[in-house]
Amino acid sequence: MSPTMDHGNNSPNEISQPLISMEEIKPDSTSHHPHRLISVDSDALLPKPVKSKRLASLDIFRGLTVALMILVDDAGGEWPMIGHAPWYGCNLADFVMPFFLFIVGMAIALALKRIPNQLMAIEKVTLRTLKLLFWGLLLQGGYSHAPDKLTYGVDVRKIRLFGILQRIALAYLVVAFVEVLSRKTQSNVQPFNHFSIFKSYFWNWLVGACILVVYFALLYGIYVPDWQFTVTDSESVYYGRNFTVACGVRGNLDPPCNAVGYIDRKVLGINHLYAHPAWRRSEACTENSPYAGSFRDNAPSWCFAPFEPEGILSSISAILSTIIGVHFGHVLIHFQDHSARLKQWVTMGFTLLILGLVLHFTHAIPLNKQLYTFSYVCVTSGAAALVFSVFYTLVDIWGLRPLFLPLEWIGMNAMLVYVMAAAGIFAGFINGWYYDDPHNTLIYWIKKHLFIGVWHSKKVGILLYVIFAEILFWGVVSGILHRFGLYWKL
Repeated sequence: MSPTMDHGNNSPNEISQPLISMEEIKPDSTSHHPHRLISVDSDALLPKPVKSKRLASLDIFRGLTVALMILVDDAGGEWPMIGHAPWYGCNLADFVMPFFLFIVGMAIALALKRIPNQLMAIEKVTLRTLKLLFWGLLLQGGYSHAPDKLTYGVDVRKIRLFGILQRIALAYLVVAFVEVLSRKTQSNVQPFNHFSIFKSYFWNWLVGACILVVYFALLYGIYVPDWQFTVTDSESVYYGRNFTVACGVRGNLDPPCNAVGYIDRKVLGINHLYAHPAWRRSEACTENSPYAGSFRDNAPSWCFAPFEPEGILSSISAILSTIIGVHFGHVLIHFQDHSARLKQWVTMGFTLLILGLVLHFTHAIPLNKQLYTFSYVCVTSGAAALVFSVFYTLVDIWGLRPLFLPLEWIGMNAMLVYVMAAAGIFAGFINGWYYDDPHNTLIYWIKKHLFIGVWHSKKVGILLYVIFAEILFWGVVSGILHRFGLYWKL
């Protein structure tokens, strides 16, 4: 279950098995065309795995997504417009999770083509899913806390059961199994066109349709009764107090009475949900919304309750983002020229984006990350499609790869950067060494004197600190590790 470091002569251009970044890097020392893409034939049952080149634009897109996660996590407090939307709407932070799931989908299509043995593929998918679940529970279950709190350990009665890696694990497991088990039904007709690609992989879309039907049926069909909770935040003035939330409705999408939260409270238990949901920054709860801060005197009781933004029903809906990513991987494999690929990608990207915006602005289905609504799937997947298409054009067609090397290095070692930077493990370790006072740490000194003090602005100083002392720093570290062929894989 432990991470391993990969040593040796590794080619950065080989398409392998990246989840967030959890890829196997295979040697390819003979390649003299770092930007050339080799499409894999649709004949899935070859006697040996097909070797193919690594896709630089996908690594760069993954690196950008990890960098965005660091940016919104560490600077979102001072810049709430880039942090998660309190409830309805879609800010910069709300694109991070769907981007990861889209990337996972593309990686599934590219990687599983290299494993012709079905049993071997199922075994590999299962093992990787278990590793993702383990690391997700360890990193977000509560064992390691915020970098400024020099404590560790978790009360198992209150451990958070779901999180980012757990959601990725579920989406990966379902979509990868569909990809493996539906191989024999896939059409081998060549060349593929814009319509036959959908027909050949109809099982993926059938599963997606079933997921959507189940999601809608549960979201709008479940009756949500009144519910109670006890405030467990020891820093709250209401610590230990019991509250009752009045619901008694069906099909409601507001914070207190939606089916997503109801299912999580019933199945996971209210003590195992996320204790600091984004809805606490909504106008109904906080005096200085969308900034975090003191609650209003007349704040409704649900403002103090936990809510799981990566819960069960919303994670089922999130599988759709991965299915769309798989389709983009299929297009890359089967379409033989850049223009055909881009035509398919850009058309689908704009279609999804427009559909999602129409659903939101007509109030049919509002954008909501916490509920992972269908309009949110469309908007974020459409955005992922267009962003990836831009990187593909700039990097794999126009050859501007050197401009994005720090992002590519982060993308190739994204599990390391996620754990050390986004999960705060490295910052927590550094903060463990202080002078006289636990708050007098190296990170605090750097923030105060090199960034905030120079710019005489906490907002600007924090933003620049995150960009240069965190994102760029980990880009350089990842580049050094890449130079020595070191990668963290699951």
